[in-house]
Amino acid sequence: MRENPSKVDFSDLDMVCRHYFGIPRQMGTSHSVFKMPWAGDPRVNIQNKGGRAKTYQVKQVLAAIDKLNKMEKEGEASE
Repeated sequence: MRENPSKVDFSDLDMVCRHYFGIPRQMGTSHSVFKMPWAGDPRVNIQNKGGRAKTYQVKQVLAAIDKLNKMEKEGEASE
């Protein structure tokens, strides 16, 4: 996903989002919105466009995963 964010299947991105962020709080016909453990950006709202994920949304998901991992590391360091 990091090497080629423009070639990610929507189903793969959805599976990754569900792994990190749980079940979407909202699911439309083509959108899935995930609840973040923080306020503000990055937000995770992914959209199915002909079976592919939109490139900018893949990048947002990667940024959200990075932020989540950083928060978890900082939490471990303070224990």
